[in-house]
Amino acid sequence: MDELVRNATARLLDSGNVAALIAGVIAFALVLNRGTWLPLRNVVTIAHEGGHAVVALLSGRKLNGIRLHSDTSGLTVSTGRAHGPGMVFTLLAGYPAVSLLGLGGAWLVTSDRARWMLWGSIALLVLVLLAVRNAYGVLSVLVTGGALGAVSWLASPPWQALCAALVCWFLLVGGLRPISELGRKRRRGRAGDSDADQLARLTGIGGGAWMFLWFLIGFASLLVGGFWLLLMPQV
Repeated sequence: MDELVRNATARLLDSGNVAALIAGVIAFALVLNRGTWLPLRNVVTIAHEGGHAVVALLSGRKLNGIRLHSDTSGLTVSTGRAHGPGMVFTLLAGYPAVSLLGLGGAWLVTSDRARWMLWGSIALLVLVLLAVRNAYGVLSVLVTGGALGAVSWLASPPWQALCAALVCWFLLVGGLRPISELGRKRRRGRAGDSDADQLARLTGIGGGAWMFLWFLIGFASLLVGGFWLLLMPQV
């Protein structure tokens, strides 16, 4: 274990890949600053609702549509049994989806497949677009996909890698903030129909336990994904 840590540290120091670290710092700033977080939170909402939609389909539910709102909230509607594992997993999926997408993207970037990450993200956005049922949602997905498409078509490979790393950092960090926001709303009694509270009613396990699980998944993804990104091929 010590040898693994020494080798990783040496690789990080030898690579001189300060750009990946700077991308991480920028992502933290974008998430922590209210002025940048509010518009960029739409990206997190897209990933969150996409997670609900994918798991709903995988669990055999019928996906009726996704709505994305200008206040950065979202809603995924599916029909099927109101109880049971399918409904539980569908509700469970939203918050972890953001962090896990960031983790998967980080693996691609650190494997020198930044363009795969960009095109994979665009493909996922196209699938989400097919399920969106309101004008603002369509606009949000098109703007996000257009930005990624511009990078993948116009940027050089080093810039593609750097932008892909920034997106991954943003998802990894941004996946945690909505959990803390939900916690504040629940303490004020303003989130009675949140994913956590619906899960509590379905399973008998308190909403706080589900939030703790989401936080653990997000924090672990940030640690692992951040480690991978800091060891990405030098740009």
